[in-house]
Amino acid sequence: MTQTVCVAVPRKGRPLEAVLERLATGAGVHDLADDISSTLRYEKAVTKGRQRPDRDVYERLADYSDLSDPTAPEYTLLRDDRDGKPRRIVFDSVEISVDGVDVRLVGREEPFRALRTHEFALGFDSADLVLEEVVSLRPDGIGGLGDVNARIDPRDTDVRVVTGLGDTVYHTLMATPEILPPGSDLCRDFVADYEGELCISPRYERLVEAVLGTEALDGIEFTYPPAGAEEEAAIAQTGLGVYLTVTGSTAREHGMVLGEHLFPSETVLMENAAETGQATERLKSLLTRQPLETAIEV
Repeated sequence: MTQTVCVAVPRKGRPLEAVLERLATGAGVHDLADDISSTLRYEKAVTKGRQRPDRDVYERLADYSDLSDPTAPEYTLLRDDRDGKPRRIVFDSVEISVDGVDVRLVGREEPFRALRTHEFALGFDSADLVLEEVVSLRPDGIGGLGDVNARIDPRDTDVRVVTGLGDTVYHTLMATPEILPPGSDLCRDFVADYEGELCISPRYERLVEAVLGTEALDGIEFTYPPAGAEEEAAIAQTGLGVYLTVTGSTAREHGMVLGEHLFPSETVLMENAAETGQATERLKSLLTRQPLETAIEV
């Protein structure tokens, strides 16, 4: 009997869409990937009040999950963390074939942690979570995904980053022009010489420490956006900060200068080396043989 390889994936959002896009290319499941993505985008719009469905959540869930078809995607309900804790339909699982390897994608709230607890050998999650949880803090910072595995203590976890999927947004330095001396660049060196407040999202404190390095943060005090405040507006008020950006248009609307891209916030393929076998090694090879943005030493 052919072994089915279970792979942990996010239940919703940009990281799941990046995984589906990669599998659509590698396994030829374009229609399936489009169906899952469009369903979850619609349900996100429902949760945010931008769509008003004519059926209740249980009727929609029953319609989406065709249990009579083993190849059809399944969905489940979670409580969203927004005001009122609304129910939200999210991805649960689906079975596909990747070049003859039977694969079951299994939704998890935090796939990285599921790999850490040895539930899976392979999984996809945001690179951010790896930095937030297991990358060691050192005086020097991290420049990209290729530096991550060297900063993971093997006594702490068997999980390693295999490769990135290229769905990149960046943790980017941004500042008001007044804080920059004439002719200076907004980069890591500037931060190393700077003393004062640096505005970041609270959840990214350890990530920023890992990326910039503890030495560069001497003389810097972290501040955080007030509850409900827009991050870019809070950074403009502070004068200097780090936030995720793609085009930087919102930052510019607040009169800020965009600086160095510090670290890619990218979906990554990870493996738990202690759980890999012949089938998972073959699948990993299939998933990484396509041209990728990032190559990582494991």
